Amino acid sequence: MGTTEDIMQRMSRKGLRITEQRRTMVKLFDSASGFLTPKEVYEHMQRVYPGLSFDTVYRNLRLLLDMDVVEQVMFEDGVKFKLSCEELHHHHHMICLQCEKTLPIHFCPMSETDVPGDFKVVKHKFEVFGYCGDCKDASTIAASSQGV
Repeated sequence: MGTTEDIMQRMSRKGLRITEQRRTMVKLFDSASGFLTPKEVYEHMQRVYPGLSFDTVYRNLRLLLDMDVVEQVMFEDGVKFKLSCEELHHHHHMICLQCEKTLPIHFCPMSETDVPGDFKVVKHKFEVFGYCGDCKDASTIAASSQGV
């Protein structure tokens, strides 16, 4: 996606006000290695801007999502956000349930012929959840050392 300043310039070109709160939120995502829950974003923002409402934080999360600055993924324990990856073409992801490493899938498993009836698809997401090589190997080693 780019650096914090690249994102702020995109926001400015779209006519959005560049506030310190928005800059702080973008920096948070720019520095995060994994996914963040809305609560984690809110707690970080509260430390910097005491009294900031959850509604304001969530409204800005939605704005970043609408601008494709962040991506939203539904995990079993709720929705999480992360800075959009730098892949410019349509793609999907494999996501590690342990470390949340995200790897792109460079093809789309859905074709127009997969759509029943006269349904018109305007967008879709496809995510595969599992364990990356490092986490899979670590869990195998941990299980064998415990005699499992």
